[in-house]
Amino acid sequence: MTSPHTVRTARPADVAALVDLVESAYRGERSRAGWTTEADLLAGQRTDPDMVAEAVTSPDGTVLVVEEGTDIVACCQLERRDDHVYFGMFAVDPGRQGGGLGRDLLAEAERYARDEWHTGEMRMTVITQREDLIAWYERRGYVRTGELSPFPYGDERFGLPLRPDLAFETLRKKLG
Repeated sequence: MTSPHTVRTARPADVAALVDLVESAYRGERSRAGWTTEADLLAGQRTDPDMVAEAVTSPDGTVLVVEEGTDIVACCQLERRDDHVYFGMFAVDPGRQGGGLGRDLLAEAERYARDEWHTGEMRMTVITQREDLIAWYERRGYVRTGELSPFPYGDERFGLPLRPDLAFETLRKKLG
């Protein structure tokens, strides 16, 4: 991460700022300023304070944040699972997308998983309709697995689907 950015582990006091960041990157009109918007696929919330607080305080994971001065401008969640680290809650402030910040944070997350937790693989799930985002991950070494999981229709904590065919695909990358 290059200056003036710093990376650190999220703290409980960051929860409100993290919820706002994630919402701004994916939902509603604010998200349309960046390219990661899901506003045409989902309405409603992307996350909530309880889900973010759980991620921040989980003994099996961490949330990395990127600060620019005192502002949190990017984040991601890492969660230790049986034989891999799960990567999620990845968000970059819409006004800062496209400048390499997300690429740098993804690389830092991979380094953290490999060097701090000694894991050899990172996995994530991406909405299958997000071909542009999947292509972005593929350019960074992630491979589509073809493993699909259903979108949690009916659970408004994850949003209000605007179409009936949403699903997630698992992507994976060997680390190291």
